[in-house]
Amino acid sequence: MKINVYGSGLSAWVAAACLARVGNDVVICEGSQGKDKPLNKIAVICDELGLLHELEQQIDSGRLTRSAYMPAPVAGIHWVALESSEQETVVQIVRGLQEGEQSDVLIINQCNFMVGATAELQSLLADKGDVVYIPDNLQEGVALQGFSQPVRIILGLDRDHALIKIRAVLRPFSTRLDALQLMSSREAEFTKFAITGMLAIRLGYVNELANLADRLGVDISVVQEGMGADPRIGPHYLSAGCGFGGQNFHSYISRFSGIFQEERQQSLLKRVIDENEVQKELLFRKLWQHFNGKLAGKVIAFWGASFKPGTASIDNAPSLKIIDALISQGACVNVHDPEAMINLKEHYGEESLITYCETAMSAAEEADALLLVTEWSLYWSPDYQKLSETMREPLVIDGRNIFDKEMMLENGFTYLGVGR
Repeated sequence: MKINVYGSGLSAWVAAACLARVGNDVVICEGSQGKDKPLNKIAVICDELGLLHELEQQIDSGRLTRSAYMPAPVAGIHWVALESSEQETVVQIVRGLQEGEQSDVLIINQCNFMVGATAELQSLLADKGDVVYIPDNLQEGVALQGFSQPVRIILGLDRDHALIKIRAVLRPFSTRLDALQLMSSREAEFTKFAITGMLAIRLGYVNELANLADRLGVDISVVQEGMGADPRIGPHYLSAGCGFGGQNFHSYISRFSGIFQEERQQSLLKRVIDENEVQKELLFRKLWQHFNGKLAGKVIAFWGASFKPGTASIDNAPSLKIIDALISQGACVNVHDPEAMINLKEHYGEESLITYCETAMSAAEEADALLLVTEWSLYWSPDYQKLSETMREPLVIDGRNIFDKEMMLENGFTYLGVGR
């Protein structure tokens, strides 16, 4: 099938790569300013592990080509994955298709627009074809796998005519599908917002519990096990930590919170967003209290800078707030991250108080404290004795509760977790 994919964000690139890999003739329409930029210079591609290699393979095969938005190549299927600020561009694309000679086109809307946007696009397209909505369930770090092997797909469509064609498009990605849920486009758009909001609320709630557990002398990790074992709750998104980040997740939550505010309703999500920004400062506050506010000249080892494991992205990452606070106090930061160092260097430039270290252990040399911020797998089981001997003061502040507390104490560390 001939498919045009519109967009220059992560969702668009992942869709283009995966659709081309299964045999489609795909053109990614990334805008006139982006199509001449080398793939290895596009941050959203390089930040997602494996995506650059996949795109290069599909371009070499001839199944994937790059283009500007207008005029778009002739295709029967149009996959639209633009940013929430680009709704007018989508309107122009749909109007172009409506005015063109081609009929029976299928537009797949995967944009983070307001509830009702898909129905409005259908009205613009009129009788030239169908517009369906597929929520963007992309998870940074595992985006390729998530697109290729989804466990469930929500389809928002207002006309049954589109079902045959959209099922054909999705067939290569349906081998492990547990559920294909059909609903109206408005219901699907609202469902996506509702799911993302619920996940954010769970994260916010467990962080609130962890902060209370700190004051009451309770280990939140034990509480999490008890909560997760209850079949009414389950274990997902119940890990206490130093706040969540990421571009897509934060964007969806903010967008949904904005809908509540536009409808003049109080939003629980607004509080979750605000409290999450405070939570990002938690490790700095613990460090400040330990040293009685005297951080100037202290050497702080920093393990993990990306907003989550599996990605090089530092978008809305807790690490940025913590590093900013440390620098403002005159502390020296020795930072290590297996993927995000280039992005971190671009963000901070030649900041003299930051040292970019090649290994996690070298970052800990003569450090007065170690902050664990991102739970990359290589940090989970360090050589405790060597780490203790390497640091000037064996203080560990674990922002993701990944270390064995008893093991830490047995090896002479002062250990501070989140709610532990």
